[in-house]
Amino acid sequence: MQLIECVPNFSEGRDMVILNQIADAIRSVEGVRLLDMDAGKATNRTVFTLVGAPSAVVEAAFRGIQKASELIDMRHHKGEHPRMGACDVCPLIPIAGISMAETAEWARQLGARVGSALEIPVYLYEAAASQPERQNLATIRAGEYEGFAEKIKNPVWLPDFGPAVFNVKSGATVIGARDFLVAYNVNLNTTSERRANSVAFDVREQGRIKVDPTTKENIKDADGNLVRIPGELKSVKGIGWYIAEYGVAQVSMNLTNIEVTPLHIAFDACCRSAERHGMRVTGSELVGLVPKSVLTDAGRYFLHKQRRSAGVGEAELIRIAVKTLGLDELEPFDVRKKVIEYQLEDTDSRPLAAMTIEQFADETASESPAPGGGSVSAYLGALGAALGTMVANLSSHKRGWDEQWAFFGTWAETGQTIKTDLMRLVDDDTAAFNQIMDAFKLPKGSDDEKKARSAAIQAATKNAIEVPLRTMRLALRTMDLLEAMAQRGNPNSASDVGVGALCARAAVHGAYLNVQINVPSLKDKAYATEALAEGAAMIAKADTSEQSVLQKVRATI
Repeated sequence: MQLIECVPNFSEGRDMVILNQIADAIRSVEGVRLLDMDAGKATNRTVFTLVGAPSAVVEAAFRGIQKASELIDMRHHKGEHPRMGACDVCPLIPIAGISMAETAEWARQLGARVGSALEIPVYLYEAAASQPERQNLATIRAGEYEGFAEKIKNPVWLPDFGPAVFNVKSGATVIGARDFLVAYNVNLNTTSERRANSVAFDVREQGRIKVDPTTKENIKDADGNLVRIPGELKSVKGIGWYIAEYGVAQVSMNLTNIEVTPLHIAFDACCRSAERHGMRVTGSELVGLVPKSVLTDAGRYFLHKQRRSAGVGEAELIRIAVKTLGLDELEPFDVRKKVIEYQLEDTDSRPLAAMTIEQFADETASESPAPGGGSVSAYLGALGAALGTMVANLSSHKRGWDEQWAFFGTWAETGQTIKTDLMRLVDDDTAAFNQIMDAFKLPKGSDDEKKARSAAIQAATKNAIEVPLRTMRLALRTMDLLEAMAQRGNPNSASDVGVGALCARAAVHGAYLNVQINVPSLKDKAYATEALAEGAAMIAKADTSEQSVLQKVRATI
């Protein structure tokens, strides 16, 4: 399934009546989810975040821009953020199943429609740009709304779509396709915009203009171009500004490639620069939504800086990130509303994992055939991985073992990953069983229906074999963790390592029973033979590994 995100920025951050009407226009399109409305009073700007299939998202974006053009009059707009139109910028971002080139084509279609139907000058940027000079948003937006009446008269700045005439009410709109961008503001203990800019110039890729120390004039090269001193961080744009609403100055940044410069690296760079200029970072602010990895990666980074194990749960990693970055300084930080995956999460897709242990036991004991042995096997494997991870974390933090924190921390992170994957398989196994049941319920009145039903049964059966095989592979990987903990882990937790090994072996054996019971129904005998052989090999290895771990555990005890 193709999935794109759209993040239109509207030049209104104070009037909720207007913003709600724009939101209603976006929500009126079936198949689109409006995940977030991040309104800023000082900037007088709201960032909307919506996701869905490309055609639906483009339709929703158009309706939002159309509604904004009706309700927002740029002649009366004032705000701290640079802007040139009622819908200032509208980027499309590929999320899944779609290339950047395809996303750029959707942006062009949206731009053409906005220009034609709404008579708004449209400029294309980033991956959708019609010419290299227009790739950069700041270049297009230079002069802002107030300077646009003259700018559009310049033949160089003819719009890509729409009339080459200043739209006095709606201004102009920039539409494009780009990679995921994080809008991030770092708070300083100053009210000075100039000092905030000094930090921004230190960290942003563009840096600052080089100035002659004697004449204080800007230095130019032989071609007459300004000479710049590059900043510390690649793929970072930034400016300093003062936000009267909060009474603080901020370094406002766009992190245009979080693989090159992650959020936590940008934060630390601002901290160092602020200190050099006699200031201190007091916190920070995320504008819009971010992928979960932005916060979990930050949590790991800050734990590693403390020489502590990062093999903790996802919630704890995010808590560490939020507190260290000070994301809750200006207002409460609701993780469920700021993380894309949590916004998209279908709570009905993992009903078993969401249960309490007592509820899970009761559901297993009920007359329903699922959850059954496969789900229980995956859960046993997750418990085995959890025990190994616990011992790794205890060992990492053991007094006197400080020099080994990285060794145990790495194992703890591995264990957390295995545990998380096995917990997903608790629900996946039950879903695989239900898929078989659904396939058997398909109609079989005609020959075509019989063929379709048979194909669905075979596909579901193969999936019901592959899921427990994945459980076996992961549970077997847990043995490596437990072996390391039996050998070098905290001796006071040796019994926990032993119980973990028993759980992991039971998970492997239990999952293999689910492979064996489904194999006879499979027509693909080559795959069936291969699955049984792989399973048998894992059984033998699990038995050997369990005995090796238990021998070491008993010796320690």
